[in-house]
This record gives sequence, structure tokens and C-alpha cells, in this order.
Amino acid sequence: MTEQTLLPPFTDTRTIRVTGGHRLQGTASVQGSKNCALHQYAAAQLVDEPIVLTGIPGILDTQVCAEILTQTGTPARIVGDRFEITPPTAWHPVIPDQLGSRIRTTAVMAAGLLARAGQVRFPLPGGDAFAHRLIDRHLAAMEAAGATLDVTSTHIGARLPGQAPAPFTVDVTTQQWGPSLGATVTAMLLAARAPGTSTILNPNTEPEVLTTAAMLAAGGVGITWEGATALHITGSDRITGGTVPVPPDRLEAATLALAAAITNGTVHLSNVPISTFPSALVVMLADAGIELVSSDGGTLARCPAGPRPVQTATVSATCTDVQPQLTALLTQAPGVSRIEERIYTARDSHVGPLRSFGAAVTSDGPTITVHGRSRLTAARVAGQDIRAVAALLIAALAAEGVSTIEGIYHLQRGYGSLLPTLSTLGAELEVARE
Repeated sequence: MTEQTLLPPFTDTRTIRVTGGHRLQGTASVQGSKNCALHQYAAAQLVDEPIVLTGIPGILDTQVCAEILTQTGTPARIVGDRFEITPPTAWHPVIPDQLGSRIRTTAVMAAGLLARAGQVRFPLPGGDAFAHRLIDRHLAAMEAAGATLDVTSTHIGARLPGQAPAPFTVDVTTQQWGPSLGATVTAMLLAARAPGTSTILNPNTEPEVLTTAAMLAAGGVGITWEGATALHITGSDRITGGTVPVPPDRLEAATLALAAAITNGTVHLSNVPISTFPSALVVMLADAGIELVSSDGGTLARCPAGPRPVQTATVSATCTDVQPQLTALLTQAPGVSRIEERIYTARDSHVGPLRSFGAAVTSDGPTITVHGRSRLTAARVAGQDIRAVAALLIAALAAEGVSTIEGIYHLQRGYGSLLPTLSTLGAELEVARE
């Protein structure tokens, strides 16, 4: 695999054309979790035997991670919905700029390299444009594990005095966002190869962290939780492989539920048990009128009385990647809705494009206000990040006429089959080359 043959450029001139007014109805299978998989790919660097991740999402970020692993010494290949990793024979601990600048988990990938190779050099992370990716807690974990850092405005270098990290204690709480998800995983990867027990104070407990912890524990790493107060990790000098599943993507599931709701439809998410949805997300969707019902091993999502205005929805870490899509739905709720975005306070790149459809929506700092119900009409709009494009798709499903959406590159970073899935459910859309 090479970047030239595998990865498309940062820009993609194709557009998505959506004819609104079609009710979504039917059964859909949801992809593997993007955010879980990216952290599992990083953890795979620690494994001393072949390992296979199954049910992976077929997204651009998966391809980027496969390239990073292969070029830095851990051969990885994508075979259908399987991510197959072979233990390395030699390390090349430099993450190429053109790859590391594409994903948000660059520092986590670097932590896996540092834990195995004893050194790493990597660019600042990329990903979505709505927020600058702070990595100070990641760097604190690397320093706590004994690394000496060389920090510039564009790159980070880290070097351990020996081959393995030293046992350590680190607090991964950020001043703005609370416990850092990514830094928790970074610290976990370093601790997993340290000869002794390390402690992560105030760890994040989101599904991405729990999934990665379970993967490491299955390989022989000692994992002990003290609730949300501390996570104790006893490292191992040999971590076993095997076959590890990627859980279903709660964010794609929520996106499909919101898309069905805005069209007065119903979707059965066949491979998503209702337990996949964190309680905060269930509450947020319920407040907006969406019911989630356990059905045939999956979840039935419907909005029987139509969208409801939400007085004040406080968006937590669990729900931030659903906020733009929720905003699109609330344009069809009769009344005033307010959303308080507590995680990424500048996450409002979808607001302007939604106004182009005719929505009465504004943002003021972290607060997004929606006056509904708005008559949406077709527009040409562009999304600048993964969830913003998904939000514009949802709005276009309810708009009169044929809408054109730019930003398919961003969509494909997070959704591998959303467009064909929407088509199967009854949406009228096509990808056009311009």
C-alpha cells in the first residue's frame, strides 16, 4: 500500500445531490465505530502476535491508519471489513506529515510507537476544522513515562532513556473539557508496556476508552478501574493477539435515527443493541421526540409525534458528535430550541449552511438557537467537517427541491456507507462529479 495509490487527495470535487421529501423507512446495518476503531488501531502496535480487528468502518481514516502503521513498521492491511496487523520486525518511528495531518488520533498513534520503539517524531494532529486539537495531556503522559520531549510549532519528538516506558502516574483532566479521551488512551498505551503498575487519574470513561482497555486486557495487560477516579494498569512485556471486534458506531446510528425522524420515517438498526447508545444520548434524542425501542436484537428508531423543541440541551462529550445533526432536526420542531455545546464551543460550522436552506438558526459562543418550524428549500451548501456534512444531508432530506452538498471528502472520513444506506432506506440522492 502506498499513499499515492490508496488515499484520495484532501479535496474532492464531487458533490452530493439530494432530492428532498422522501420518507425513510426500512432496516439498516451500521458500520463499526470510527472513534473506537481509530484507538484500537493505535493499540494494535503493542501486540506481539498477529491480530485482526473485525467489523471495521470502511472510511478514509481507516486507510490513513493502515498507512501509518505500515510505514512506521507494523504491517497492516484492510481485507473487506477486517484490519489485519502483523507484528513488526523493525521500527521506523516517524509518522509522515502527509498522514498524521489527516487524523485527530495522531498523538495516540505516536504513543504506541513510543512505547514500542522508544522514540517517535510526529506532526500536530489533523482532523476536523472546528477545533484546535490540544495535546498537552498526551505530552504530559509521555513525560511522566520518562520521555524527553522536543516540541516545535509543527512537530513533536519524544525519546525514552530506555526501550520501555517507566511506570508513572498522570492526571489526564483538561481545564476546558474535563477528562481527555485521547490522552487517557495515550497513557494506557504507554502504561501497557511499562514494567510495573501505572495510574491514570481522572480517566475518561467513554466507550472508546472502555473498548481499548478491553482489547488490552484480553491481550494480558492488567486493567483495574476505580470508577472515574483512577485507572491502574499493570504492563506486560508480551501482549497476545487474536481476533477483536469493533463495536457498532453509535454516531452513525444516531445520524440514521435523526435522518429518519426529519422525514417522518422509521429505521430498524439491525446490528445496534439499544445498550450501544449511552444514556446521555438516549435522553437527548428522547427530548427531541425520538424513541429508541429494542427490537429483534437491534434498535427501532422513530419519531411518532414529530420533532419536539428542546428547551436547553447541554451537549456532553458523549453527544458532541451528534450536535450538528440534532440542530438540523430541530429546524423542524415547532418552537424555540437551545443547544449548549460544552465540549467544542466553536462547533457551529453547520449553522451558516443550514440558514441557506431557510432555517432560522443562530450561534452565540457555545449556544446555538433554533426557531422552528422552518420551511426548508433546496440550496447549494458546503460542509467543513464530518458531522457538519451529515447535518446538511439531514436538512436536505427535508428540503423542497434538489440540494447540492459539497464536502464528500469530510463525509468519507467518518461514514463509509452512509449514502448507499440512505438510498436503501428511500432517500433520492446521487454523487455527481463536477
